[in-house]
Amino acid sequence: MILTLVAMLSMTTAFAEGETANTMNSVEAYELNINMNKLSAALDLANDQKEAVADIHHTFASELMFAAQYGNNDRKALVARAIDNDVKWMRYVLNDKQMHTYLKLLNATINNRGLNK
Repeated sequence: MILTLVAMLSMTTAFAEGETANTMNSVEAYELNINMNKLSAALDLANDQKEAVADIHHTFASELMFAAQYGNNDRKALVARAIDNDVKWMRYVLNDKQMHTYLKLLNATINNRGLNK
């Protein structure tokens, strides 16, 4: 439990480092470079889950970078769609406990990046 908490905190602080509330217009806010080893440890992923989660995350990160290229209204819709797709695909791979932890991490990341504005 403590290891998971430490991993969650280290991941969210790494995402939030140097970010401010006005990052919505910054391309850097859409770059999600995640340490998959830490995410794997935080979610307690089995070996067969690791590759699937990495693939889903890669797709999610690509969709966010695509969204960063558009104007505010289009960007918001594309970010919302990317998040919805990510959550939907993760539900197929993760169990309930893992999904709960993942949603906490995802929510913290989105809030820290200012992508929910």
